[in-house]
Amino acid sequence: MKETMDKQVAYLEFINRENSFSHHRFSDELRELELLKNGDLRALDEAKKLSNSGKSGHLSDDPLRNRLYLNICHITLCTRFAIEGGMDSEKAYNASDLFIQRCDKAKSIDELLHMHAEVTEYFTRQVAAAKKASIYSKPVIECISYINTHLHETIAVSDLAELVKLNASYLSVLFKRQVGTSISEYVITKRIQTAENMLRLSDFSLSEISDILHFSSYSHFARTFRRHYHTSPKRYRDMHYQSMQLLNQ
Repeated sequence: MKETMDKQVAYLEFINRENSFSHHRFSDELRELELLKNGDLRALDEAKKLSNSGKSGHLSDDPLRNRLYLNICHITLCTRFAIEGGMDSEKAYNASDLFIQRCDKAKSIDELLHMHAEVTEYFTRQVAAAKKASIYSKPVIECISYINTHLHETIAVSDLAELVKLNASYLSVLFKRQVGTSISEYVITKRIQTAENMLRLSDFSLSEISDILHFSSYSHFARTFRRHYHTSPKRYRDMHYQSMQLLNQ
């Protein structure tokens, strides 16, 4: 069975190369989902670009059914990332069920494309509302937003202090009082959470994930990951890895 699937995948890769077709890059799709998880409405523009790129997967020979399956994949991913962003899980799952039911009743591709955009907007706004409900001051909210979108770079307390125009020592105290953790530990936690997603949803190597998320070394990444998830990155991937096909469809 495995050999048959391997041959089918190899043949499809050949056909796609011959037709100059490639799926979305993982980094493009992850950007949309990370923006959604942060409650950032720029996720809508990213979703629109991806849905209009012509690089969505071929899941069915029937165009309407193909778009339906793509929407279901999109709804599933948006639901998971919205929950990680702070949306109530039961509310998110109920919304997912309702969106899929509506998609199942759609009569046209245009209707499904409209719902694709609606799904992104709904979950992004829900995450934004959940984050707003947390009682953080404006400087702390700005720091969190900056951290969440700059995990691939060096993030220094002094830079954040300059961003929000506060003394670095005062900002550190304010952040820990409101968020419950230091700025440095918050940055590490967010990097590890993103690494966990990449281990499950991408085919980046372990060392590439470590480099992308700006860990000083792979050993540092592995030690930190083990501290949070009580297992190594490799073992975690072996247990939870999902095919890239899910994101590339």
